Amino acid sequence: MKALVNKIIPLSTVDGRGLRSAVFFQGCNIRCLYCHNPETWKVCNNCFLCVDKCKGNALSIVDNKVVWDEKKCIYCDTCIHICENHSSPRVKEMDVDEVYNKIIENVPFIRGVTFSGGECTLQEKFLIPLLKKLKKDNLSIFLDSNGMILFEEKEELVSLIDGVMLDVKAWDDDIYHKLTSFSNANVKKNLKYLYSINKLEEIRIVNVPSLVDVSSCLKGIKETLNSDKIDIKLKLIRFRNNGVRGVLEKTPSPSLEEMNSYKKEAEELGFTDILIL
Repeated sequence: MKALVNKIIPLSTVDGRGLRSAVFFQGCNIRCLYCHNPETWKVCNNCFLCVDKCKGNALSIVDNKVVWDEKKCIYCDTCIHICENHSSPRVKEMDVDEVYNKIIENVPFIRGVTFSGGECTLQEKFLIPLLKKLKKDNLSIFLDSNGMILFEEKEELVSLIDGVMLDVKAWDDDIYHKLTSFSNANVKKNLKYLYSINKLEEIRIVNVPSLVDVSSCLKGIKETLNSDKIDIKLKLIRFRNNGVRGVLEKTPSPSLEEMNSYKKEAEELGFTDILIL
């Protein structure tokens, strides 16, 4: 069994608690307007547009497919910037043992592993055997998810993880639909379910000025979790247009004053572990 891996970060301090390895899969089931890595959305369609533009001559055509030479790559990102398919030629097809061995290279320095994307839950069949191997090494396992799949229907997958880092992109369904073209009904169900089984590791809200209803998110989360004190890590993230394409690519970031006002609001609602990024 193989999966398309966009990249593996050996040592990360921003993808969950402690020093961790982070695995990013290729492929996503939604299209967020503010996504900063839209090159993870789709699989390369071998249009060859990027081959002649590669500044390091790291791309070639073999058997009518784009082939990436990692050793030649200078990581200028030209191939990503010009891709019209929201994809990347810098993707590796890896099997379970290959991903496992890349992660284990970082032991004993890492505390655990975080799987992201794209959307990592789309790789459920690949993840299950991989997670079973990792659990034997006593590594904590987090999934960074947009919450579109229902975790209550993924019993085996949930049994193998320690927590989910859940994106709550908007609370109002119309706003969520504007951001993603989907409903947020599953996200709300996952929020409640994961909290009830003690596997809600982190909640994330990206503040896009004049678009995301941050206050409604905070109040909605509070009501859903139904607790006076909420000790789940809450990340309030400033929108940044790095890598963003489309209607928001020139949208400025919110001020720190605005972010701090939301932090104060969250504190008043009972959130105790709040981080502004």
